[in-house]
Amino acid sequence: MPEESVRPLERGLAVLRSLAAPGHSQQMRASDLVHATGLARSTVDRIVATLAHLGYIRQQGAELHLTPQLMKLGNAYLAAAAPAREITQQVAALADELDESVSLAALDGDAVRFIAQSPRRRAMSVAFQVGDLLPAERCAAGAVFAAAWDDEQWSVWRRSAASDPHGTAFPRLRPRPVTEEDFARRAEQARTRGWALDDQLVEPGLVAIAVPVAGDGRTRYALSLVSHVSRHSAQELADIALPRLQRESEVLAGLFRRDATRPAAGREHTVPWPAHAVGEAKNELGSGFLQSLARGLAVLEALEAASGDGLPVSAVAQITGLPRTTVRRCLVALEQEGYAEHSDGLYRLLPRVLELGHSRIAAMPFGDLLTPHLRALVDRVQESASVTVLDDTSILYVARVPTVRIMTVHIALGTRFPAYATAMGRVLLSGLPDAELERIIAASQPRAFTEHTVTSLARLRALIAAAAEQGHAAIDEELEEGLRSVAVPIKDTDGNVIAALNVAEHSGSTPLQESSDRLLPALRDTARAIENDLHTVTRFSALRIP
Repeated sequence: MPEESVRPLERGLAVLRSLAAPGHSQQMRASDLVHATGLARSTVDRIVATLAHLGYIRQQGAELHLTPQLMKLGNAYLAAAAPAREITQQVAALADELDESVSLAALDGDAVRFIAQSPRRRAMSVAFQVGDLLPAERCAAGAVFAAAWDDEQWSVWRRSAASDPHGTAFPRLRPRPVTEEDFARRAEQARTRGWALDDQLVEPGLVAIAVPVAGDGRTRYALSLVSHVSRHSAQELADIALPRLQRESEVLAGLFRRDATRPAAGREHTVPWPAHAVGEAKNELGSGFLQSLARGLAVLEALEAASGDGLPVSAVAQITGLPRTTVRRCLVALEQEGYAEHSDGLYRLLPRVLELGHSRIAAMPFGDLLTPHLRALVDRVQESASVTVLDDTSILYVARVPTVRIMTVHIALGTRFPAYATAMGRVLLSGLPDAELERIIAASQPRAFTEHTVTSLARLRALIAAAAEQGHAAIDEELEEGLRSVAVPIKDTDGNVIAALNVAEHSGSTPLQESSDRLLPALRDTARAIENDLHTVTRFSALRIP
């Protein structure tokens, strides 16, 4: 590495790559990282401590887990590379229209990386996520990109294929050798026809068609439609979908062109760890905090503000509050690691940034994203905590952490209760449009579970309206004698209520209002932390909520 590069940043990125590698366990330990990276244990410990303080990883005993906040690094690339939210919406709309999985991919070296994905949920469905990588020779999108390769790019691919003949870099794929002759033939077909087919190259049974999306006079992205042979043959898929895909590629190219003309200076952006925050962390933690690693990751996130040709060093320095010399050294390290490039003094991120845990976090089940926050809440209030979603007239438990006591509330995941008789149900109902709320109330046919259960429709409407106004709901012995609950909403980026969080405890001599006043600060703090994670995860990726 050049002398002007930043060693702690390089080592920190190596640790993140090891934690995020698709072939590695979800629960790694510091000792595993020593083996995977070749770094000294003391170095690994300092990197882990720094990444944990920054919020990118979480330590649970000896095990290390990636957190949703790490997705901010990949989101920085997606935001800078394109009007990603609009692109994501376009891809999802096309998938809905054609009732097939749709993806948008970028070229990452000699491979293909997904930057937008909208799968169909079927018994046989595509399991790839935004950020996942495919070998170019094994997919239709790769042939679309290879159609425009020059001799140097073909040489890079040959060297890569020769160094990894068994495809160990792609552990999710079944090994299948593809000859250069076959790949070159499909690339030539893509060049002459303007589109490419994948007839069960990625996986037996999967077929796909891909078209180029132009940008800057070149093939910038590839738009793909994926199906299964039980629905269409490869040629049938092309006959059905090709004209629609080609029209959509023009729409996407227009969005990219429009975004490229927007000046980078017009993109306001802040980083979570600017210079003063990094300095404060260093003063607090001392030698256990790697300031250079924190600065380098702040520089990476700052490149989200780039558009068109990129950002100059001065702009990145202004966003981060770091000296220009420090910023330049961090950018050199990011470029050497393959996460950034520059021309004419302007720096931009590359799709390889998405390898830093983006697809692994995006694939986390909804409950797994919630559970660490519930554990922290239970530790704080010493009572059981749960998250539910609305399932027609019922609440459905999707995450739960109980307390460990002689007497505790036993509720299994998947349990359903009538929404009208629970605090979480009233919170969930409070977020519905009036017509849907009336339908559910009428369909619930309220009955009494205890002598305290509210069954009057007028009274229920009033309680639900109060939950909407106050931002919480509380019940005392309405569902079961001796059981009390206080709940708050969890909202998406548009302010819609998508889930409810509660703390349940045994009723006692304490008034319900006193219990609410005691529990609500912790509940609201936890709801905000959950929302922060969910907003990061769903910024450019779909989240499957049960």
